[in-house]
Amino acid sequence: MEAATELRRGTGSPVDWSLAISTGQRLVRRGPDVPMAEAEATVRDLRDATDVAEGHVRDLTGLGHGLPLPPGEVVDRPGWIRAAAEGLDVLTDGALPRAYAGPVGAVMAGSAGVQAGMVLAFLGARVLGQYDPFNDGRLLLVAPNIIGAHRALDVPSRDFQMWVCLHECTHRLQFTAVPWLKDYFSGQVKKFLSGMDDSAASALNRFPDVIKEARRRSLDPNASSDPVTLMELLQSAEQREVFDRLIALSTLLEGHADYVMDAVGPTVVPTVDVIRNRFTERRRGGGLLDRVLRTLLGVDAKVKQYAAGAAFTRHVVGEAGMDGFNAVWTSADTLPRRSEISDPDAWLRRVRP
Repeated sequence: MEAATELRRGTGSPVDWSLAISTGQRLVRRGPDVPMAEAEATVRDLRDATDVAEGHVRDLTGLGHGLPLPPGEVVDRPGWIRAAAEGLDVLTDGALPRAYAGPVGAVMAGSAGVQAGMVLAFLGARVLGQYDPFNDGRLLLVAPNIIGAHRALDVPSRDFQMWVCLHECTHRLQFTAVPWLKDYFSGQVKKFLSGMDDSAASALNRFPDVIKEARRRSLDPNASSDPVTLMELLQSAEQREVFDRLIALSTLLEGHADYVMDAVGPTVVPTVDVIRNRFTERRRGGGLLDRVLRTLLGVDAKVKQYAAGAAFTRHVVGEAGMDGFNAVWTSADTLPRRSEISDPDAWLRRVRP
């Protein structure tokens, strides 16, 4: 990560990622109080669970047999913030416009770093785990958040740990068993970001309306279920085409992982149904400010992606079996289009001979 570290220190990046890390780590809320013995046991259990979980995921999906099994990493909130910033640094390197030279550029990069740090602080108190294919393929499990969540849900800790690991190990397998996916995803992100500079002024003009819409949606249970409507208000027409592909892929990846973590079943996670029901209700909760922030940051959109992608996966597996579903991983051409996520039969007609 030497190159990324140098970039964060200001060699032309429009975001001071070093400042983002320090800001996020300073602002993130403390995790739950955990006795040392429980903390040490949780770290051991989570590390063991990643190995066991991936075996179950491979058996269910038919993907990845014979691949090496790298260990998962257990981190605290500040550790996740650092890892997330490093991953974003790698992912956006060369995609974002270069920073202005001199003091003005340094001030702008610093401002962007502070804003990024604030977002990371908000997310760092909520993220349970993450697989980052762009930062040395790291699978991260955020121990204090996992402990806090299983306490809040009042579910068995071992079951909840395994359930989370099943989700994250599915994400890891998606990228390790499908070698072309990492470069495709990275390429689409870079293409999307490269168009942001041209539409920045018009996007800023629309931003007050976006905030109002976010607040309205957070209060209106009948608001559109489209998970990207707010984001699209800030996009140029050119960006929407790329964004459609990114949304379709992200929805597939999240939904597939959500499907797998439940489909492995009660023989592995005895309380899976209880966990799923309580976890879904928890996702919907929070105060007004929390709901507005989740909408603006795309957290609520991601929740809707889980449901839409899981429904797509469930339908295709039901119609074509797991081998039929795995046709999605053949190439970029066999990935579902955005319109096909809500119409999986259209994908089946297009892909199946």
